[in-house]
Amino acid sequence: MPLLAVLILGALGAFILAREIGTRVHDNWLLDSAMSLSEQVRIQKEKAVLDIPKSAIEMFEWDKYDLIFEEIICKKDGKIFGNAHFPAPPSDLTVKAPRFYDGVIDGHSVRIVAILVAHADGVVVQVAETKHKRESLIAMILWLIVPLELVVLLLAGVVTRFAIDSSLRLVNSAGQQLASYEPADLARLEVRSAPEEIKPFIHSINQLIDKLAESQATQRRFIASAAHQLRTPLATLQVQTERALREPDPVRHSEALSDVLAAFKRLRRLTHQLLTLARSNASPSMHEMADVDLAELARDELGRWADEAIARDIDLGYAGPDDGVLVPGEPLLLRELLANLVDNAIQYGRTGGQVTVSLGTAPVTLTVDDDGPGIPLDEREHVLEPFYRLRGSAGNGCGLGLAIAQDIAARHGSSLSIQDSPQGKGARIQIVLPERRNLRIPPEGGGTPKACYLGGPSPNP
Repeated sequence: MPLLAVLILGALGAFILAREIGTRVHDNWLLDSAMSLSEQVRIQKEKAVLDIPKSAIEMFEWDKYDLIFEEIICKKDGKIFGNAHFPAPPSDLTVKAPRFYDGVIDGHSVRIVAILVAHADGVVVQVAETKHKRESLIAMILWLIVPLELVVLLLAGVVTRFAIDSSLRLVNSAGQQLASYEPADLARLEVRSAPEEIKPFIHSINQLIDKLAESQATQRRFIASAAHQLRTPLATLQVQTERALREPDPVRHSEALSDVLAAFKRLRRLTHQLLTLARSNASPSMHEMADVDLAELARDELGRWADEAIARDIDLGYAGPDDGVLVPGEPLLLRELLANLVDNAIQYGRTGGQVTVSLGTAPVTLTVDDDGPGIPLDEREHVLEPFYRLRGSAGNGCGLGLAIAQDIAARHGSSLSIQDSPQGKGARIQIVLPERRNLRIPPEGGGTPKACYLGGPSPNP
């Protein structure tokens, strides 16, 4: 259909071209005839006359296909010569500008040229011709061009069909490869001699396959690690439960139940972290992003960890605005991010130490400092991997806290970095968050962020 449309447009263009050619050729002939007549006009005794024999007039008017009409008029003397009644010539004729126009003479549709004679003032020569030769020339050009365009259309259709078939054959081959893939064995498409137009499509599919393969590999590693990590607390829970069931002594029975409860808490924490890690790995489009007041969220979340900090005699503090620091994010994931960082600092910090959560603005920066043993430089990349724990580290964590925090930060377009604590010992975890808008109003007199301590004795009572 597009090629047929091109053919129709080509035929229309050929018709316009043929008419233009026919018009120009015969207009030039009319102009030559009018110029020849004008050269025969003489001025005798201040009167314009046509000095041409009758035989020449007969030869001038003879034509096998068309009728020829002529007229010579003078503004002062009227009609000098003519064989038909012409329409009035244009009133704005000039010597060097012939005028062509269509008209009707004796019931015939004609083409007319009018010229102003240069050597005879006020004398106008008009020559007219019927249009049979013009129409014949247009028809002849169309009869030559249209069949040629039909042949070109057929050849173009054959070539196009061949090109499409050969290209789609490669696409079908790629489709067969995709249909034969097993979910557990994704490989890149191998299409040889692909057309340039298809190569970007094949490249995009290969990129998608690479992402799917990487996602599958990550998922398999996660499932294997999760199964391994769940096996230990489940076994512990079973042993402690069996011990409690066998223990007749009420005191030891109570101790066994306490161990069961501790194992259950660890299992619950591990399960919660695994689910959070899986959710943080989901597509960001699954989360409803909204404006979250990070200052209010941080203060509220730290209140939940006060008992844990007090139990380990840790001074848990907050330094930053009370509210008004808005960032785009998913509230539950941001809360989980902060919870994991605080839990990590409390678990692996020193007993009787200090953990401080700071919130800065412009840009919004969330910082968690502790004065524990810190994280060696060569271990900082590894601790961000799921289930990785520092060698010889204290605490009963399972190595998911920082991995979860990093994934949540990445899902919010942020970055997590591990640095040395400015106190000279311990570690600093810092996250720079994209700020939607900051509504914090600084306190009068400048404004150092206010600090509060939620657990343990304040260093500045």
